[in-house]
Amino acid sequence: MKALIVIPARMASTRLPGKPLADIHGKPMIVHVYERARASGTGPVIVACAEAEIASAITNRGGHAVMTDPNLPSGTDRVRAAADKFDPDKEYDVVVNVQGDMPTLDSAIIQRVVDVLADNPDADIATAAVHTEDKREISDPNVVKAVLAQNGRALYFTRASAPTGEGGVMHHVGLYAYRRDTLDRFCTLPPSPLEKRERLEQLRALEDGMQIYVTVLKTAPDGVDTPDDLARARNILKEKP
Repeated sequence: MKALIVIPARMASTRLPGKPLADIHGKPMIVHVYERARASGTGPVIVACAEAEIASAITNRGGHAVMTDPNLPSGTDRVRAAADKFDPDKEYDVVVNVQGDMPTLDSAIIQRVVDVLADNPDADIATAAVHTEDKREISDPNVVKAVLAQNGRALYFTRASAPTGEGGVMHHVGLYAYRRDTLDRFCTLPPSPLEKRERLEQLRALEDGMQIYVTVLKTAPDGVDTPDDLARARNILKEKP
């Protein structure tokens, strides 16, 4: 399997305007994510940009940026567009979508997610989750839960507290590895009813019959959505450059 890592990034963020360029110890956040993706050794890394400022931040550090249409409907569409520009002959059969707001991401997670596709020939998409028994996370609709079968196949994703009853839940980590043909197929589908209701794109894949498998991690990488999240990321990266 040959994997291409694509990091979608755009400046539009209601809770943290200009998020990709937020400074973390002298580097824009998107550069931290890019460097961690490269450190995985999984494959080449490109940043799919909607704005020239992000492209400049990456190219000024020796990275590779691909400009994409700012009107694309989602980050997944941006990933596909950038992959097609970078690799029009489709030499890479796996495309990894690494979110541009995870500057503290453990690089090893990327390869782990790709390995899920290698280990499960029937898997169309691979992703990750972390077990949590934190009551705040369980009740928080901003924490997406993955409901899994015993073999790691995803049965459902939801913002609700699921499954109900005693015990913890699986906190979904928004990092995906797609087989190349799956990514093409996914992006041609219209948003599905459950996707629109839950506001979770991965439900489009499940409703279409795609198989999503999940690797379970010990800890979840912290995403950055708010000023408080950014302050936490700065503290973490100060301790662990």
